[in-house]
Amino acid sequence: MRVIPKDKVIFSFNAKHPFAHSVEDGETFWVETDDCYSGQITGPGVKRPDIDISIMDCSVGPIEIKGAQPGDTLCVEILAIEFAPQGVMVTSKGLGVLGDRITEPDTKVIPIKDGFAQFSETIRLPLTPMVGVCGVAPKPGLDIHCAVPGDHGSNMDTKMVKVGSRVYLPVAIPGAGLAVGDLHACMGDGELSGTGIETPGRICIKTTVYHDRPVERPVIETSDDLYFLASAVTLDEAIKIAVADTVEFLQKKLDLNFPDAYRLLSATCDIQISQVVNDLKTVRVHCPKFNTGIATL
Repeated sequence: MRVIPKDKVIFSFNAKHPFAHSVEDGETFWVETDDCYSGQITGPGVKRPDIDISIMDCSVGPIEIKGAQPGDTLCVEILAIEFAPQGVMVTSKGLGVLGDRITEPDTKVIPIKDGFAQFSETIRLPLTPMVGVCGVAPKPGLDIHCAVPGDHGSNMDTKMVKVGSRVYLPVAIPGAGLAVGDLHACMGDGELSGTGIETPGRICIKTTVYHDRPVERPVIETSDDLYFLASAVTLDEAIKIAVADTVEFLQKKLDLNFPDAYRLLSATCDIQISQVVNDLKTVRVHCPKFNTGIATL
């Protein structure tokens, strides 16, 4: 199986970036990634103010998916995630929702072994592997840093981008321009301190192009659920977008009028926060398939 190395990366999503690699529609392959700090934090002595923030969240790619055309939907299926032997978590002034309480930056190195993160001598966390950055090229004319989420995906920091999930992304250019990175060994909803357990590693991916499943923004599918994602300056704005997308989907999929789709959403779906620490906030509407009669996207 092909392994795409981490030596060719982008720091922004842009339709003008030349493809670094090319894969077939339906191909399965591995992508090696650095951590979100581009490997700059090598130990507890390196603090966040010591590193170059501009190269954070670098993503491996862009990867051309042959046959993908504007208007198509790219499905990125996460088949496996493997980690390096350790990850890091930092604190720094202003970082996260309580960053105003941090007076001095600090770096914590966390060993990863046998399915657990050894947070301290007495606290061992089961791994919850997920991919922070998964996106495609945005519409031509846009240049969006890899740290910023959007309709094209990118730094959604959504813990549902995990093994067994399918991430659907809107294709804006021929070849799609997929790029991935920013692995987390553990991360809770919100990424409240501004960081998960950041670690290098690799992702096993299968890519499939769909011509009949249009999406405007990222949608995640698991065996039992769908998640409609939206990112905006405020949580209120993001919620309104994600809810509108979900209602429109329910209308079309189940042949409902707007009032009934709106009622079904309120009776069965949940609003969930993915992250609140990036330039744009990201939310998701959780839509359970078994409650709504949905079989698949």
